[in-house]
Amino acid sequence: MKPTQASPAPVLQTSRSCLSVWRLVWFVGTLTFVLLLIGRAEAQKQLAASEAKDHIGETAKVCGDVVSTKYATSTKGRPTFLNLDRPYPSQVFTVLIWGSTRHKFGEPEKEFSGKRICVTGKVIQYRGVPEITADDPDQIIVEPKR
Repeated sequence: MKPTQASPAPVLQTSRSCLSVWRLVWFVGTLTFVLLLIGRAEAQKQLAASEAKDHIGETAKVCGDVVSTKYATSTKGRPTFLNLDRPYPSQVFTVLIWGSTRHKFGEPEKEFSGKRICVTGKVIQYRGVPEITADDPDQIIVEPKR
């Protein structure tokens, strides 16, 4: 019997067109990643409470001092209002926390009163005043006073 010889492993040769395709895939992937980073940074723009009125419909981080609060226990939905920079009824921005998610925040009207906060979310307008609805405590960050 004759011993069998193992056949040599096939050698893969990369054609120039294959390299061009891989370069194109790498370029498109890198470009997509960069654009996503830019888009995320844009979505997280930080605004003063007074600037929010110019960004209705956008997702942003809005910062200001909580100068008045109200837990409206007898109002439908039991909302809690945190008014930034100017007290109600002259507030320039409101953070709204509905009663259905309030338990996640403890007592937000006490916890955030007098503090500087930033809230992240979609800026909407209600009766001429910009606001963000906070459904999760992670949306609100207490900042050190300046």
